[in-house]
Amino acid sequence: MKQIVNYIRGFGREEEGNATIEFAILFPFFIIMFCAAVELGMITFRHSMLERGLDMAVRDVRLTTGGNFQHDDIVNRTCAYAGFLPNCGSNLRLEMIPLNMRNFSSPGGTANCIDHSLAANPIRQFSNGQQNQMMLLRACFVFKPVFPLTGLGRHLTTDGSGNAAMVATSAFVQEPL
Repeated sequence: MKQIVNYIRGFGREEEGNATIEFAILFPFFIIMFCAAVELGMITFRHSMLERGLDMAVRDVRLTTGGNFQHDDIVNRTCAYAGFLPNCGSNLRLEMIPLNMRNFSSPGGTANCIDHSLAANPIRQFSNGQQNQMMLLRACFVFKPVFPLTGLGRHLTTDGSGNAAMVATSAFVQEPL
């Protein structure tokens, strides 16, 4: 029995493998931080590209006086200007809402996003508006998180098919003919 106790004491005094234990404890933390950083970088990049694409498409709508742009026209322009949004045409939905500046009421709190887990995804509201009317254009882009089970990807709100959403908003005045 004394030999076993001495062996255990000697084992406890040994310093070999000290770095391995620290590595085993800290490595998962660093991997989670790395995954969260990559996820945050991708989300930030995609969101800035979505905002840029939407702003450029709204600029085209503003400058093309009298143009009757439909949902798919603005989606195509937004995707063309955005550049790096995976499957942009099928993952982007726009909502154009006329605003009454004299009797202002805030549009709905949530954006109309595509849910690929549903069979039908109708457009909620898309109205071109009248001359000199203030219009709110809200774009919702859904994407698959890069690391959905770790770091930031685990904390994103997702739909039935595992897609998270980002929203960009722009406003403009419908120019007269």
